[in-house]
Amino acid sequence: MTVPSLLENGAMPKTRTALETHGVALATLSFQTLGIVYSDLGTSPLYVLNGIWPSSGSAPSEEDVIGGVSAIIWSLTLLPLLKYIFISMHFGTSEGEGGPFALFQGLYPPEQKDLDKDRVLTGESYTQPSRDSGTWFKNVIQVPLLVWSLLGTALTMSDGVFTTAVSVTSAVGGIAVAKPSVEEQIIPISIALILVLFIGQQLGTAKLSLTFAPIAFIWFLLLVGTGIYNISTYPGIFRAFDPSRAVLLFVRTRDYDLLAGILLALTGCEATFANLGQFNAASIRLSFCCFVYPGLILAYLGQGARLIVDGDNVVQNAFYRSIPGSSDGPLFWIMFVIAILATFVASQAMISATFSLLQQVINMKSFPPLRMHYTSETNFGHVYIPALNWVMMIITVIVVGVFSNLTNLSNAYGFAVATVMFSTTVLLSISMYYLKRWPIIVAISFFFVFGFFDGLFWGAALKKVPEGAWVPLMIGVIMMCVMAFWTWAKGLEDGFDGANRQNLRHFLWKEDKPSLGDEVEVDEDDENHDSISYYYQVPIQKALSGKAEDLEKRKLIRIPTMAIFHKLTTGGGVPHTFIGFVRQYPALPQILIFLSVSMLPVPRVAVEDRYAVVKTKTLEGCYGVTYYIGFRERSNVKIDELVESICKMEMEYNPENFSRIIQNLKTISANGATHVVPHYHVLSKKVDAGYLSTIVNWVRTTLIEDIYRRLATMFPETANWLTSADEIIHIGINATI
Repeated sequence: MTVPSLLENGAMPKTRTALETHGVALATLSFQTLGIVYSDLGTSPLYVLNGIWPSSGSAPSEEDVIGGVSAIIWSLTLLPLLKYIFISMHFGTSEGEGGPFALFQGLYPPEQKDLDKDRVLTGESYTQPSRDSGTWFKNVIQVPLLVWSLLGTALTMSDGVFTTAVSVTSAVGGIAVAKPSVEEQIIPISIALILVLFIGQQLGTAKLSLTFAPIAFIWFLLLVGTGIYNISTYPGIFRAFDPSRAVLLFVRTRDYDLLAGILLALTGCEATFANLGQFNAASIRLSFCCFVYPGLILAYLGQGARLIVDGDNVVQNAFYRSIPGSSDGPLFWIMFVIAILATFVASQAMISATFSLLQQVINMKSFPPLRMHYTSETNFGHVYIPALNWVMMIITVIVVGVFSNLTNLSNAYGFAVATVMFSTTVLLSISMYYLKRWPIIVAISFFFVFGFFDGLFWGAALKKVPEGAWVPLMIGVIMMCVMAFWTWAKGLEDGFDGANRQNLRHFLWKEDKPSLGDEVEVDEDDENHDSISYYYQVPIQKALSGKAEDLEKRKLIRIPTMAIFHKLTTGGGVPHTFIGFVRQYPALPQILIFLSVSMLPVPRVAVEDRYAVVKTKTLEGCYGVTYYIGFRERSNVKIDELVESICKMEMEYNPENFSRIIQNLKTISANGATHVVPHYHVLSKKVDAGYLSTIVNWVRTTLIEDIYRRLATMFPETANWLTSADEIIHIGINATI
């Protein structure tokens, strides 16, 4: 048995693919996207017009209103509709993931795991195949693109904070329209609602989307209904479909800052791409084109019409003052309640996207391995990360408390959105040429067209840095530095782990083999395996130089125990943990298992498919094992299941003489097993940087030994194991990286 039967039978691929649905399933998934993907875009009408024309100012002229609404309509058409819905959806990973980091992963994909090779312990070569290097330009820009994609990912995560802060505060602010006496309580009420929202994240994306989708559906219906009614008060607002009205607005007013307000209409468009892993392209396109886009257009047209008809009154709160009827009427309170609920939905959109993005980054070993809970039995992308949830909650409460001025809060929000949109455009342009192999003229044209519009918005948002936009910039830069640092340091540690794998034949040999490195052939029919003496090589330190120049062989004692050596990285050969174990404890367990863990894109794996076993002839009682788990399962190696899989393999491998081996396996495993994992004590190696060697080595030492070493101890890769701590041995290994 070398691979699980579910893979052999073709029931599923070795790597997860994008979610595919049709018919009723597609319609259901499209309905759910309203509660996760589009709620942020859907709640933008709460604050966009007042972001363009603040409530503290005077009402704009008729032509200015038409120009502003025109700018909103065409911004929604060019960016969310054309750029994200029709173009970016083609650039998700093979696993269906989206977002800036997914684009980088598409350009520079990780090495595919060779699980069969991973179980080989005595192969002659373990060097990984080199990937297609592409062109020199692609190689040169790899590091800058990594930093750029990490910045975009970090700012998308900060959107999870500011979406919640802006949308909830804007919705709650409507109560002051009907009850001015409650205005002082807006911030405390907003904070209370935010606490409820983040506490509810533990329910999981699937349950929340089923709960929130009907709310979002009702919200969009109310936007459509009130929009149509308001348009009837001034049908001339349809002139906003003329794009020249938007151009004339800026020519006439020469007010570049208006773009910062118009940008707020685009908040959440990145969620359409970032949430691709939680749904699929077809469902996201269907819901946007058939429901979200027309609903938003009607809502903004209606608000613009009311602003023209009743400017001085409506400009005080463009959304709530444009609701038909009195400010204390039943429709007002219905809209108020649904608006509060809709902002919960909007916040959920970016919080879920943040979880999905961090999941990608953790899986790519670009962030400390925080504990993740998979909340769906069918969808790999539905994930909840407790530590991130509570940190976001604390930051959001602080932001709402500090930014009591909604205008400054909106400035901070817009900057994060604009920067992420621009970073996505850059990565999409490069992906078109290098990934999709489209003509270079297409990639260049896409960059100049959409880069121009993104650049306009980004420039307007950049001017707001002194007025509050410095907050998301600070959060994004800090997150980017953490991710870039972890990518670098973890890569060095994994490189050390891979480089120190050894061929089992080159480390152990039998007594009757005088030469180091000779192959050990074990007679499978020999019933006196315990009498065979095994030796291992140790370096002899020269007394004067301290360098290991000679090798000495030492005898190993076989002990009647089972030991499981965990391989933290893929690749053939025995891990450095085994070598360190043997040199620290010169004993050889009678049952040796070298175990790799592979997560499959299914919620759970059947017991009969859980372990793939390879027998190593070099050493009696030695096996290479791949342990398959589903994304809803946590690593929990059950000895009885593992031994049963090994017994089945032995029966197939040697059906005539397997009884003694199986009896020995069951006898030894009855006492349990010891799990052996490495504890790398990382040390910074000295590098030659010329005149800067002293400074460079001091910086490396600080980053690796003072920061990374402590963080790696706080966030170990074994944190999610269910194995008892009494059964784990941590082998300390000095890793010079």
